[in-house]
Amino acid sequence: MNNFASETASPTSPEMKYGEREIAEGQLITFPNPRIGRRYDISITLPEFTCKCPFSGYPDFATIYITYIPDQRVVELKALKLYINSYRDRYISHEETANEILDDVVAACDPLEITVKADFTPRGNVHTVVEVKHQKAV
Repeated sequence: MNNFASETASPTSPEMKYGEREIAEGQLITFPNPRIGRRYDISITLPEFTCKCPFSGYPDFATIYITYIPDQRVVELKALKLYINSYRDRYISHEETANEILDDVVAACDPLEITVKADFTPRGNVHTVVEVKHQKAV
């Protein structure tokens, strides 16, 4: 067995590294919008997104762009980073990735408007960009 191979540790396992534990225990956290009533954009770029192709098992890499207009709550950035990192070992399609991220952020902070764009690194001469949008019913 090579030195880099190890069995998968459970979230309560002492072999689990502190970063793995933070990711496993993480959830999207929000805080009150400091400027309720003012329409402003929050643009977040997450350039190190990784997941696995559900068909081949090969790794997929992407830059995730989230732009939203907050209503009552704002997403805390470290929690968002840990949430994004939780996709690293998941088998998920490009399309489901963008839609699930949008759904989870909407569930967490219920923004007025949000766009999630998943720009995947080309693989096999194919470049995929999935963009999904949501607008709060008024």
